[in-house]
Amino acid sequence: MNPIRTETRGHVLEVTLDRPKANAIDLATSRIMGEGFTQFRDDSNLRVAILTAAGEKFFCPGWDLKAAADGDEVDGDYGVGGFGGLQELRGLNKPVIVAVNGICCGGGLELALSCDIILAAEHATFALPEIRSGTVADAASIKLPKRIPYHIAMEMLLTGRWIDAEEAARWGLVNRILPADRLLVEARKLADELAAGPPLVFAAIKEIVREAEDMKFQDALNRITKSQFATVEKLYRSEDQLEGAKAFAEKRDPVWKGR
Repeated sequence: MNPIRTETRGHVLEVTLDRPKANAIDLATSRIMGEGFTQFRDDSNLRVAILTAAGEKFFCPGWDLKAAADGDEVDGDYGVGGFGGLQELRGLNKPVIVAVNGICCGGGLELALSCDIILAAEHATFALPEIRSGTVADAASIKLPKRIPYHIAMEMLLTGRWIDAEEAARWGLVNRILPADRLLVEARKLADELAAGPPLVFAAIKEIVREAEDMKFQDALNRITKSQFATVEKLYRSEDQLEGAKAFAEKRDPVWKGR
C-alpha cells in the first residue's frame, strides 16, 4: 500500500499521508514524499499544495520508531527535500498549506513548520517529546523559537509539554482552528483562493522571505530593488506584471498566466 495519496484539483495538489496506525514516517515514506513535492515544485500547472493525513486521531508523530527498531537509521537517506520531503527542498517557491487533523508531534510538528499556512482541527495537539527519549528535535530547535515567543518555544523543547490547538493559536503557531469536519473544506477553499492569485508574486514572496531571514534589512532590500533575486527578476520582466497593471487600469480581474 502506498503511504501517500495524491489528488490534483485544477492547480492544487493534495497530498495525504496515509500510513496506519499513526502516520509515522520511515525512510521509504520520506523519499516518496520528497519525490511528490519535487514534482509539485517543478510542474508549472500546479500552484498550491495541501498536506494532510488520513484518519481522525493522528496527523503525524514524526519518525517511525518501529522502523528504526527494525533497522532504519535515524540519519539515513530521507531523500530529496530531507525528512518528509519539505524541510530541505530547495527552490520551493509555491504556497503549501497543512491541515493538521490530530496529534502533531516530533518530526510531524517539524513537517508542519515547513509549510506556509497551518490550519488545525479543534482536537489537534502539538508537542516536541524528543527530550523524553534523550534526543534533540533538531529542525524544531532552529525554527520554533523564530515562529513563536522564545520562552514558549524553549519550554516545549526542554520539557516536551503538549499544547492544544487553542494554545497553539494563541502563540501564533497555527493560523486558524476549525471543526474537524470543516478542516479540509476550508483548506481547499484557501488553496483555491491562492491558486487564483499571481504565482510569480507568490514565488517572489517565498524566495525573499526565505533568503532574507538571516540578512540585515537594508541588505535584503537592496537585493530586491536591484532584482538580485531570481524570482523578482522574472516577475519584473513577466507578462503577468503587465497584466496586473492593465487589469487595474481597466477595472477588471487580472488573468494570471505565470509567465
